[in-house]
Amino acid sequence: MKLRKKRSKVPIELIAVRRADREIDKMIHGDGFHARTRVKKSRKLYTRKHKHRRIEQDL
Repeated sequence: MKLRKKRSKVPIELIAVRRADREIDKMIHGDGFHARTRVKKSRKLYTRKHKHRRIEQDL
C-alpha cells in the first residue's frame, strides 16, 4: 500500500491576500527583485556593474 503525503490546505482568503500584496508591491516598486532589508549601501559592498565602479573609484 502506497503512503500519500498529507497536503496542508491553504484558505482561499489567504491566497487572495498574498496575491493582492504582490500586486501592490509591483505597483509601488516595479517588476523585478528589490531588497527590503538593506537601508544604506555600505562603502565596502562589492559590485561588478561599471556604473557603480565609477562611483567607488571617486571615493
